[in-house]
Amino acid sequence: MNKKKIASPLLTALAAAIISAPASAAITLYDQDGTTFSADGYINVFYVHSDVDSADPARERKQSRVKMGFLPNYIGFNMGKDMGDLQLGARSSFWVTINDSETNGTATDIDVRQFYGTIGGDWGEFLVGKDFGLFARSNIFVDEFLAGYGQVSDTLGLVDFGGVSFGNIGSGYPYPFPTAQITYRSPVMNGFRVAAGIMDPVDTTDDSLVGKNYQDRPRFETEITYQAQLGGVDLFTWINGQRQTSKNTDSSVDSVTSKGLGYGVQAKMGNLSLTASGFDAEGVNPFFTNNAGQAQLREIDSKGHLLQGSYKFGKNRLALSYGKTKDDGNGIGVKADYKTRGVALFHSVNDNLTLVGEYNRFELDDRTNSLKLEKTSTVALGVALSW
Repeated sequence: MNKKKIASPLLTALAAAIISAPASAAITLYDQDGTTFSADGYINVFYVHSDVDSADPARERKQSRVKMGFLPNYIGFNMGKDMGDLQLGARSSFWVTINDSETNGTATDIDVRQFYGTIGGDWGEFLVGKDFGLFARSNIFVDEFLAGYGQVSDTLGLVDFGGVSFGNIGSGYPYPFPTAQITYRSPVMNGFRVAAGIMDPVDTTDDSLVGKNYQDRPRFETEITYQAQLGGVDLFTWINGQRQTSKNTDSSVDSVTSKGLGYGVQAKMGNLSLTASGFDAEGVNPFFTNNAGQAQLREIDSKGHLLQGSYKFGKNRLALSYGKTKDDGNGIGVKADYKTRGVALFHSVNDNLTLVGEYNRFELDDRTNSLKLEKTSTVALGVALSW
């Protein structure tokens, strides 16, 4: 198997492959006459050392890096306007990699992952613009390792990549890629909240022939969440999903119907937090919900789960994680299992500064050829600042 061919289509997508940082208090820059404007941001850097054990002896090596972790660095701006019966809002966020190189000089990547407006009232809220999707959204939002490092598969080109690591993307859940959308969110009703939206669809059918890919309907995504306190336990549960059909004007090209279901529960009891989540999909890229990198998709299955626990003591939080995605060939073209195990210690110096120490191990098994493609172990030591 040519690993360079596997990695190439993914690398163009990796620069946008991470969700927003844990919420922190924004700095209010303006607050007068019912109008507010604020800014927030996140900066992190890690020293990482990866040990790659590969089926290809030429790729086996120990690699040291100084780079950002699962979350890239960003700055965000927020606007609010009280219009009486209507509440207007907007957010834009700009995401930056810190890793220039001998190949791109100082051409630091900057991308916009959020650029949307909101229109709200007692009846709920509409979001219009670009934001993260709904399918697999809560799966990644409650990840205990968001501020950590996570997996860096060499097969996927991540060890040497100038952007983010992958956290638990591809080994527990796909990434709910930012996309153009029109989404409605209901008010919270007895702990329940419903979100439903239409998303800009993506090509998933084979366009290597003379035909033209098209979608006569947008992608539909939805999520239902429930939050409550039961017997001293803070409970958060969710279910989300997506559906889209992509066709081709060449009748010999099979259409691809993509559909996925995500789910999970998080329970917090004092200093202890337990989280279990999963997804089950067909015709979906196991890494990216919008098929970034344009992998050739088929109506075959992928499914995964993520099990995590954490415990707080003083200013410290110790977290354990195990994630696995089982894919029948949409990701790298063969049936494959992706697994990540991790342990991390987060130390909060104060509300704005966190120190991180993490060890993770990623394994990739080719089930089609009964071959272990890779085992990569990584130690990451980092610092994160937020405001």
